[in-house]
Amino acid sequence: MARNPKQTASEADGVTYRRAKTWEIALSQMNNGSAMIFYVLVGLMSYLQNAGYGIAVVAAGLILTLTRVFDGLIDPLLGLIIEKVNFRFGKLRFFMLGGWAIRSLAILLLFVWAPDSGFGAVFFIAIYVVYIIGSSMNDIAGQMTGPVLTNDPRQRPSVQVWATVYAYFVPAIFSILSTVVFLPRHGNQFTVEMLSETALTYVACSLVFQVLACVGVSRVDKPENFTHVSVDRSKADVSMRDMWNLLTKNGPFQRYLISGAADKLAQVVKSQAVIGTLMWGILLGNMQLGSVLGLIAILPGIVFAIFGSRYTGKHGSRAATITWTWLCLILAVMLTVFCLVVDMGSILGNLGLTIGFFLVYLLLNGTSMVVTVAQGAMRADVIDYELDRSGKFLPATVTATYNIVDQVISSLGAALALGAVALIGFTAVMPQPTDSPSTAILLMSLALFFGLPILGWAISLIAMRGYKLDRNEMIEVQKRVAEKKEALQAADIETEGVLA
Repeated sequence: MARNPKQTASEADGVTYRRAKTWEIALSQMNNGSAMIFYVLVGLMSYLQNAGYGIAVVAAGLILTLTRVFDGLIDPLLGLIIEKVNFRFGKLRFFMLGGWAIRSLAILLLFVWAPDSGFGAVFFIAIYVVYIIGSSMNDIAGQMTGPVLTNDPRQRPSVQVWATVYAYFVPAIFSILSTVVFLPRHGNQFTVEMLSETALTYVACSLVFQVLACVGVSRVDKPENFTHVSVDRSKADVSMRDMWNLLTKNGPFQRYLISGAADKLAQVVKSQAVIGTLMWGILLGNMQLGSVLGLIAILPGIVFAIFGSRYTGKHGSRAATITWTWLCLILAVMLTVFCLVVDMGSILGNLGLTIGFFLVYLLLNGTSMVVTVAQGAMRADVIDYELDRSGKFLPATVTATYNIVDQVISSLGAALALGAVALIGFTAVMPQPTDSPSTAILLMSLALFFGLPILGWAISLIAMRGYKLDRNEMIEVQKRVAEKKEALQAADIETEGVLA
């Protein structure tokens, strides 16, 4: 008996979906890989500030924090500009390459051409602001690629999988490159020469990623793929009012924003080096363990991301977010109780405890990866819902508006972590791996490492209760968008007939 061929998403849902080839998705997300290379360079910026420009360590940290806030503020303006501009050959490649060129020029100025030339903090800040502008241009355009490439619910989550692959592997590889290859060649010192050589190599590598990303989007980077569906052409222009309406009238976006912000704050605080010192160095007694676990977790995390992509494609971003957020919350509670019941200093000396701790920790990392994939698909759903709601296709505006919250929260993460450790006595000196564990350190570490993520996931679940863009609703959204596009095309044909 012959088996019936499996239905495509278009056949099953009654919607003609826009699909991309797998290689197009894989190449397009290399823009994220390029951005990660610059991310590693920015991690070396504090050394450059001190060695090349004579900026004190405390002032260096303040500069990087304040400029990050500026990064969040400039995003909305750049988002609106990107929405307004339309070229005959599209806009993604223009802003991706233009942003890359600006950020590369700024990096070469800071790392290669200007150090040890007598320029000080004012010059550094001015060029770093230029870097931020180029970085924002490139990142916003890069994050627009997913919604433009595909609106197929089964394929859409795979965009986030490829972005996640580059987000994990590229910084790991290039961080190893700087510490294993370049640093030993300069006496294991972060000298100006070492930083310059690193920057030149990294910028050249980022160009390869960037060109391949442009190849990936070349087929869809056309004006017709950025059109609105509002029949009233007088309302088709994008303005600040649209951003305000997005924030105040788009309920799914509001809930997506709350969910993403809660998760982001928890992850930023948890990733602070001082929190790692408390958890891995003082309580578990092995400071290197956190870094090793981070590397070990990459491959199973990617496996979870691939599985999560399929789950999200089948059940929708809302269902996937809720299901896997519950799993994250349960696993985090289990680890918290485990660490409270067991003497943490004895975990690494007992094989059973070690296996139990690591297994649940890796499962928690994997389930949180699925949530990340689902939320990536959710952003694309929100963009399509806004197209249906207002008649305007606003991928740059949605991305830029979200980035405001993302950047502000990222800036607050370090302050929150440092304030928390100050409450347990570390006011004059920073915690060191050789410090003795105490009850206060245990409770604060667990509160920040597991408790804050638990709170974030709980807030996310509350926000998702009123999020209406489930799998069935998104099918209806796509049908309404298709009908509006057909009506717009019919109106244009009728107008052309009258003019003729």
